[in-house]
Amino acid sequence: MIATCPLESFPADGCAVVIGAGGGIGAALADGLAASGRFPAVHALRRADLDLEDEASIAAAAARLDVPPRLVIVATGLLHGQGVAPEKALRAVDPAALLKSYAVNAVGPVLVAKHFTPLFPRTGKAVFAALSARVGSLGDNRLGGWHGYRASKAALNMLLRNVAIELTRSRPQAVCLALHPGTVDTGLSAPFQGGVPGERLFTPAFSAARLLEVIDRRGPEDSGGVFDWADKPVPW
Repeated sequence: MIATCPLESFPADGCAVVIGAGGGIGAALADGLAASGRFPAVHALRRADLDLEDEASIAAAAARLDVPPRLVIVATGLLHGQGVAPEKALRAVDPAALLKSYAVNAVGPVLVAKHFTPLFPRTGKAVFAALSARVGSLGDNRLGGWHGYRASKAALNMLLRNVAIELTRSRPQAVCLALHPGTVDTGLSAPFQGGVPGERLFTPAFSAARLLEVIDRRGPEDSGGVFDWADKPVPW
């Protein structure tokens, strides 16, 4: 099933970009954007096109756009991988793994904003969005643990707030959002599914459709905020 949303709040004169289109949510977002028919082009960028740990590749990807972007979504995240795993206790904290989490989850997305948001048109709605996570909320943290993932997503939220403030100065109708997609049936969540009683598990298409609806509804007054798949604010 393809995520569908008309995205009628956007002018139909710019392209859309999804970074992380090789993942489950990213692929579903790219499919949904293409199905909307709102954008003349949808660029679905994968690791081979853009490496979040290589700023030169980010700058090069931005330079390849031949139509100004109206929507840029960073649909990436690192929870586990080679040398990285959610920490259950302080004794498991590893500085190299922490730095890796920050590089992918916080530094990479803000570098995308650095190179892509200056391409936004100066008038009309344009959105920069990145996938955050509810576990990055300080106010909602009741369990502790997962130090690297929590802290890097909290850092992302603050960086996006800064991006929102700066965007307002030159593009008052632009919007910057951090988005919590819910628990989605992807490789990122696979080892941890079912760990929370009553937790809802979404398909990538369902989550993508809800996130596109959030993006379509939110305006400049919401810029810098964190919202979940149900369009509810996530506490800082």
